[in-house]
Amino acid sequence: MTLDQLTLDLPHRAALGAEDFLVSSCNLAAVRLIDAWPDWQDPVQLLIGPPASGKTHLARVWQARSGARALTGADLDMSFIKSAGEGTAVVVEDIDRGGYDEKALFHLLNLAREKGLSVLLSSRDAPARLGCALPDLLSRLNGLPVVQIGAPDDALLKTVMLKHFADRQLNIDPKALEFLALRVDRSLAAAALAVAAVDRAALATGRKISRQLIAEALAAAGPSDEGPGG
Repeated sequence: MTLDQLTLDLPHRAALGAEDFLVSSCNLAAVRLIDAWPDWQDPVQLLIGPPASGKTHLARVWQARSGARALTGADLDMSFIKSAGEGTAVVVEDIDRGGYDEKALFHLLNLAREKGLSVLLSSRDAPARLGCALPDLLSRLNGLPVVQIGAPDDALLKTVMLKHFADRQLNIDPKALEFLALRVDRSLAAAALAVAAVDRAALATGRKISRQLIAEALAAAGPSDEGPGG
């Protein structure tokens, strides 16, 4: 089975970077959100998804389309708020990780409506789980329209794993891939870690990838760690 055969029914999004973005049922709403700009019904949009689900890729696509400025926690301060002009586009990723001035984010959300700013926020968690110290900010975040990236479906999970194997110049037959897919947590981060574990086992033993090798590799790797977001 080749990558082209497996991905026949998965549309590709034009890539901004080394990898194509595979569109599936779990991320279609997020892709449509990015494509809908500048005709958003609300100037501020919140994109929620698990680690490695494509939030960062989509943020970069939107940044290229809108000319948005990407703000880190250090950049998001009151001096930026005072300097932001009408029509400014801003992306603030990973607001669940904190490290930003809550007062500044609160004023940014207000300014978006006052001056017609476009703001894209991303997070791994819903606002209620962010632990905001500023009640007014939490209220604003809870009132935002949310687009969520869900867990990958079977087709996307297998396609991503097959691509990881191809990137490592490894071959895997369809039955072994199916065996692996059934034993991986339903996340793209876990899929990447599982492929890495199988790669290590194949290199260490000099064996071809089989269901037995996969079972041994996953047992040795232990519980998956989702790692950094994206």
